[in-house]
Amino acid sequence: MKKEKSMTKTKKEKKNKKIIFYIFLTMIIYNPNSFANNNNCKEFKKFSVEYFKCKGNMIKDKTISTGQNIIKDTKDYQNKEWSEEKEKMNKAKDKINKAKEKVLN
Repeated sequence: MKKEKSMTKTKKEKKNKKIIFYIFLTMIIYNPNSFANNNNCKEFKKFSVEYFKCKGNMIKDKTISTGQNIIKDTKDYQNKEWSEEKEKMNKAKDKINKAKEKVLN
């Protein structure tokens, strides 16, 4: 009986090791950096015009994408935070308009 338990235990350990190995392998294969379309400026000489153009374009692209992300995050935050206050303001305006109509009629 003990041998059967120990054999199943080792089978489970082997199975777990295989699963971990396959997960690790897929993480390496599907690494987002492997699909990134980064320009590699190493192909140019360090102080050549092409090298500086390449580096400048990389910096420009990263700056633009970061700026766009900041703007998007700010808009999302403002919409989330201010939506409740806008609803309160609209309800108050509706109450005022209803009171105004009652007074005028």
